Amino acid sequence: MRWLPHSSSFASLHVSSLLNQVGVGVNYGLLGDNLPAPDATIGLLKSRNITKARIFDPNPDVLRALEGSNIELVLGVRNEDLQQLASDKNAATSWVANNVVPHFPAVKFRYITAGNEVIPGPLATFVYGAMQNLDAALKSANITVPVSTAVSYGVMGAAFPPSSGAFLDSELEVMGSIVSFLSKNRSPLLANVYPYYTYTNDPVHVRLDYALGTSQHKVVADGLNQYTLLLDAMVVAMYAALEKMGGQDVRIVVSESGWPSAGNGDIATLANAQTYVNNLIAHVSSGLGTPRRPGSAMETYVFALFNEDLKPSGTEQNFGLFHPDMTEVYPVSFA
Repeated sequence: MRWLPHSSSFASLHVSSLLNQVGVGVNYGLLGDNLPAPDATIGLLKSRNITKARIFDPNPDVLRALEGSNIELVLGVRNEDLQQLASDKNAATSWVANNVVPHFPAVKFRYITAGNEVIPGPLATFVYGAMQNLDAALKSANITVPVSTAVSYGVMGAAFPPSSGAFLDSELEVMGSIVSFLSKNRSPLLANVYPYYTYTNDPVHVRLDYALGTSQHKVVADGLNQYTLLLDAMVVAMYAALEKMGGQDVRIVVSESGWPSAGNGDIATLANAQTYVNNLIAHVSSGLGTPRRPGSAMETYVFALFNEDLKPSGTEQNFGLFHPDMTEVYPVSFA
């Protein structure tokens, strides 16, 4: 399937009608000193028919605002808490008791993620233990919520061609334990997948239309599979890496993907951000899947809900769909 250019009336008028079929979600970050109150934010999500959200830590005000909203939540564990959660089962029990039990079932917890983008890194060795202990604590509380972690694309050692995808050699032991856990528990691997960064890291060899999803013809041929979308190729490469680790049955959830609207010259522009995000939603919501896994829906969370002014200056402050006053940065119709 070809992603539609930002000028298409389909993107602006009909994208939202597809959302509930797959449930495209958003990342709700809080690194801003001028963001709306959680109650107002949840009201915004509901008004736009956004049915899934991801938060990076168990903010009690956000959790309370989500109660009764019917919005499915991906709840993150702070990276700095991983070591304690991995080494102390009682810490995991307390974490669940403090952050999940008081809000369940009024909050529809979709996944609990042990850390965000810590593999590779000094905290990587604590992820598996934290996942185990959190899973045990949830089960002890008679709460069934899949436990996973969110990895960056930096965990990949090879990604081209997509069928040759493999994790970094240095992370095979860590990823092997995680993949085994996910397979045993039928939980997905959450992955942050950004064609934007792949393009900006190698603009000589990666075409902009391939990254944005506007190419009308195949860009990469890999055996019998042909790719017009860089996102698909990146996800398939990660599936290939999972398969090499015995994770053929592990599903990938794209926990972050987006395009900045400012901060990097003529690459991070309103037009490019609008193009990418609308095409992302349309492609994911079609349910067509990827060339290697056709028909397999690709659950995805757009990054991010708001422009956040406490992030580093430049593109990091400009991934939002909305300004802090809840006006659109660019048109993305969710209603």
